[in-house]
Amino acid sequence: MRKQEFLTALQTRLSGLPQEDVEERVSFYGEMIDDRVEEGLSEEDAVTAIGPIDAIAEQTLSEIPLTKLVREKVRPRRQARAWEIVLIVLGFPVWFPLLAAALVLLFAVYLVIWAVIVCLWAAEAAVAVSALAGVFAGVWQICRGELSQGLLLIAAGFVLIGLSVFLFLADKAATKGAAVLSKKLVLGIKSLFVRKENAI
Repeated sequence: MRKQEFLTALQTRLSGLPQEDVEERVSFYGEMIDDRVEEGLSEEDAVTAIGPIDAIAEQTLSEIPLTKLVREKVRPRRQARAWEIVLIVLGFPVWFPLLAAALVLLFAVYLVIWAVIVCLWAAEAAVAVSALAGVFAGVWQICRGELSQGLLLIAAGFVLIGLSVFLFLADKAATKGAAVLSKKLVLGIKSLFVRKENAI
């Protein structure tokens, strides 16, 4: 793909974003291609080195603040007609509570996911502390002459240490998954506010 084809495809892919961001990205990648061509690469190689357009579009969307996208989306494109204003006002008792309930529900689900992650890490900490306490209590019991109780406590401590390692790995994976889910959720919400010009 040559430079102009790439920039045209990129501009089309970013068409729903605010215009100044689209122009900034197209200009940035145009200069990047020019710099690489000056370094001796062909246009095709310079474009290939940049990466796929979808990845660039996703990165661009993730970098634009949600507030900017919302402001761009709710800005009226034309003057509202009187009957549209009347319908919005009359429908307010219906659409506003539904919208508020949907937002609160989404926020509650998000909080529950992270609350589960916090609980998992708290359980991990409890098991780790119990493991160490078991080993130290076992040593203490052996020093006091209670050999059987001491060995039992040390064995239980080592079992808990093993369990703690498995819980740590599981908690780490769950946290990573929740972070990825959060990122995808934010990107999904942002994409709702991106107006696709060719879909209108």
